[in-house]
Amino acid sequence: MEAKEGMEESLAGLRETFKSGRTRSLAWRKSQLRALLDLLRENEERIFKALHQDLGKHPVEAFRDEIGVLEKSTNFCLSHLEEWMAPKKGPLPLLFFPTKGEVLSEPLGLVLIIASWNFPISLALDPLIGAISAGNTAVIKPSELAPACSSFLASSIPLYLDTKAIKVIDGGQDVGEKLLQQKWDKIFFTGSPRVGRVVMSAAVKHLTPVTLELGGKCPTIFDSFPDSRDLKVAVKRILGGKWCACSGQACVGIDYLLVEEKFASTLIDLLKKELKKFYGENPEDSGCISRIINKQQFRRLSDLLKDPLVRASIVHGGSLDEDKLFIEPTILLNPPLDAAIMTEEIFGPLLPIITLNNIEESIEFINSRPKPLAIYAFTTNETLKRRIIAETSSGSLTFNDTILQYLCDALPFGGVGQSGFGRYHGKYSFDTFSHEKAVLRRPFFPELEARYPPWNDFKMNFIRLAYSFHYLGIILLFLGLKR
Repeated sequence: MEAKEGMEESLAGLRETFKSGRTRSLAWRKSQLRALLDLLRENEERIFKALHQDLGKHPVEAFRDEIGVLEKSTNFCLSHLEEWMAPKKGPLPLLFFPTKGEVLSEPLGLVLIIASWNFPISLALDPLIGAISAGNTAVIKPSELAPACSSFLASSIPLYLDTKAIKVIDGGQDVGEKLLQQKWDKIFFTGSPRVGRVVMSAAVKHLTPVTLELGGKCPTIFDSFPDSRDLKVAVKRILGGKWCACSGQACVGIDYLLVEEKFASTLIDLLKKELKKFYGENPEDSGCISRIINKQQFRRLSDLLKDPLVRASIVHGGSLDEDKLFIEPTILLNPPLDAAIMTEEIFGPLLPIITLNNIEESIEFINSRPKPLAIYAFTTNETLKRRIIAETSSGSLTFNDTILQYLCDALPFGGVGQSGFGRYHGKYSFDTFSHEKAVLRRPFFPELEARYPPWNDFKMNFIRLAYSFHYLGIILLFLGLKR
């Protein structure tokens, strides 16, 4: 009870800060974004250490996927913030002359950001960049499954950011449940669909708007390549999209791969060859592969391989070390489609390859399953590209690369259907944490009498014409003034 009262007191303070208007100014927003840059730049080694402690991430991977992403996003917002905050003129039809209209982006209020454990720094701070840019106060709930990173955020953020406007509340599931019981103006959640449903259920009580960044089984379509150089680049990019981002523990990473049966053996041989180049003869000793987050996730992944038919489909890898929470990069060829590995999101270093008679069948295969967060398609066939664009639905679609769309501030990132809803990154983050308010300014002259009773046929015809012919609006307006 005491902890809950302390939480409510903290949230009340944040609401008062928002009510005071403190966070609305351009100066405050920019000062907080610059302070966030200082936090990242002055604490690189601490962040590297925390990420290695929680997930075994190599410093290069940690900078690429966490610190670098955040610095890029923050600088992008600083460069465009004045433009985003400026009121946008709303073009009105002549009928409304001399009325003026504009759209004003205003902050929502107090927002809750619930972060995931797989990218525990960037998935906590990237949404915060949007929340600050839009002028909100915010609470961050880091993942308790990444305790070193959670502790880092809780201890460092108060040293850099405005403590009257931004707070970190760490803790376990009980803390998360207490936070969800509170009233928020926005909840931004990154995590599993199971917890996403809990967040949605809690948000209903106060009709709180929610952004859910979930995941799903992201497929990769692999077409044939007449140019061997293109083929080698495609294979390298597939490895990067499967194993180089937190050892496959990434919602936007590759889940499974679709290829024509006649090309499968060539593809597998090339994957094996590139894996050896990336990680050597013994991947466990390479120091370049993140480990599985904890024993619970390790056992979930190892259970996927226990099915005898799944185990028999392994064509590369498959070794596990529970003590070190390490799973070797593993390739499977045609595991049963009704096995858990093909019905649940894998979220680990296991890559099923499913063969098809014809690559066009991949569209029907993907459409028979829930909409994914991303689809990746490696092809130079423009007809196939057009079909994939027109006939599939996903949060994003990337041709001839993987995960790159996540890094593009000019593109929205988010899911559709069971892979989530809402979007962020760049201007889309600003919009996610803003309300676009319509503002209309109208003088007292002229007055349009046709708007008011008593009604008659002339007024009906006048209104009908006014709605139908905007370019006649100015003429009709004066004709209808005194009727």
